Amino acid sequence: MHPFILVAPATRGLSLALTRYYLRTTDLPVFATYRSGDANDIKKNMLSTLANVDPARLKLLHLELTSEDSMASAADALSEALPQDTKPFIHTALLTGGVLYPERKPSDLDHSNLLHTFQINVISHLLLIKHFLRFLPTPEMAQDISAAPSSQERALSRWVHVSARVGSISDNRLGGWYSYRASKAALNQVIRTTDLHLKSKKIPAMCVGVHPGTVRTELSKQFWQGVPESKLFEPDDAAQKLGEVVKSLEAKQRGKIWDWAGNEVPP
Repeated sequence: MHPFILVAPATRGLSLALTRYYLRTTDLPVFATYRSGDANDIKKNMLSTLANVDPARLKLLHLELTSEDSMASAADALSEALPQDTKPFIHTALLTGGVLYPERKPSDLDHSNLLHTFQINVISHLLLIKHFLRFLPTPEMAQDISAAPSSQERALSRWVHVSARVGSISDNRLGGWYSYRASKAALNQVIRTTDLHLKSKKIPAMCVGVHPGTVRTELSKQFWQGVPESKLFEPDDAAQKLGEVVKSLEAKQRGKIWDWAGNEVPP
């Protein structure tokens, strides 16, 4: 069998840190997607902070989150890049796309911003499911996976969407952030529904969401001032926390949202 990692998108902030985390902490091939720029320059930047990592493990796929044609082409490119005689499958997939327009009151709502928020935070995740879920292990591979030598290799594959605590309806005590809250709540429903699909089809994989906390990236830059220093994470720290949580999940924890400390985010 030939397990691999998928990170989409993978070139900035937390997504870049997650790509580097899996290059640094595993020996698996890592497929990372990018939207624009020169692939060689992007790969060089991804590897620039890593020592003793074989560059051949990192493979780039061009993918635009607002284009289904681009997603389909990226999935075809991934299929062509995989060795066909060794049963390749996704070990861990991280779907990281997200944007934030922090509306504080209804009059702040903007039609184009609303469309963009749902395009990236929900629709792109659905279409990545459509085109890339086929790379998860098949039901027929379950027996081979269960016989693998290490407990980690025997674990269910992880299909992981980066969500947010503000997607929790029961935890909403402050209001505001209309489109971001609504889109993340929708994404959480997508996560649950996808996990039920995997379970019903007996695919040896689970779908979960993760909340990284407030990470020092462009997405959250305007909110850093109000966050305690102990709760404002550098991208590398956030990636490590999420990676450890994802790795530790058991089958009974599937279909739910988990924060950076391993605690469940309520629906």
